[in-house]
Amino acid sequence: MKTETRKLAIADYKKRASVAGVFAIRCRASGEVWVGQALDLDKIRNRIWFTLRMGNHRAIELQQSWSTHGEASFALETLERIEDEELAYLRDALLKERVQHWRAQLNAAAV
Repeated sequence: MKTETRKLAIADYKKRASVAGVFAIRCRASGEVWVGQALDLDKIRNRIWFTLRMGNHRAIELQQSWSTHGEASFALETLERIEDEELAYLRDALLKERVQHWRAQLNAAAV
């Protein structure tokens, strides 16, 4: 790949819009649910699965369940997307509010 082409590809990647939102991780084997928020829903699964595979996720109950039941028992689903919110503080406040709503509704733990 030429240097100019590579620079353009990197610039395009950085300009892409990321979508914030609320997600749930479900363990099919145990029925447990964890709810969290992400500034980029497209990337959060890879980030969480990596820390779980490494055995050092900060949510101890999630890590224990992962170790017990294995990766095949887990799924990540998007619960809600927060789009078109340009002001970071408004987006963050809205995310916190929606995470609390979904945790209460699903009787879920924090990720």
